[in-house]
Amino acid sequence: MAKQITGYVKLQVKGGQANPSPPIGPALGSKGLNIMEFCKQFNARSQDKMGQVLPVLITYYSDKSFDFVIKTPPAANLLLEAAKVKLGSAQPNLKKVGSVSWDQIRTIAEIKMPDLNCFTIEAAMKMVAGTARSMGITVSGTAPWQA
Repeated sequence: MAKQITGYVKLQVKGGQANPSPPIGPALGSKGLNIMEFCKQFNARSQDKMGQVLPVLITYYSDKSFDFVIKTPPAANLLLEAAKVKLGSAQPNLKKVGSVSWDQIRTIAEIKMPDLNCFTIEAAMKMVAGTARSMGITVSGTAPWQA
């Protein structure tokens, strides 16, 4: 018989750096889950993405066991890394903070593809370019599908 799903918890944790302090401890402790077990499993699975912010979807069951899925890093973080800036613009329509090329957009779209709700790489590139635009990052050059 399948386990009874009790609920879900969404967190954003740095890869390989999970510890029982907030936000992880209170979020999992209030559900009665084993915090140290999650931290050990997460750190083991995310060693290759050390320091990157990773969204995690934790599914917990009625017997206090859990499963979790590690998603790809947020597009905004990948764009900030590619543009080599610390923060996006407070006024993205007026003040631009950086620039990325379409090749960088393609690389980010390929990384994000499993988590996006699109079927083609061009659609994923448009989504990532929209995120860049809303952050005040310009995309230089012409889009590959317009050339």
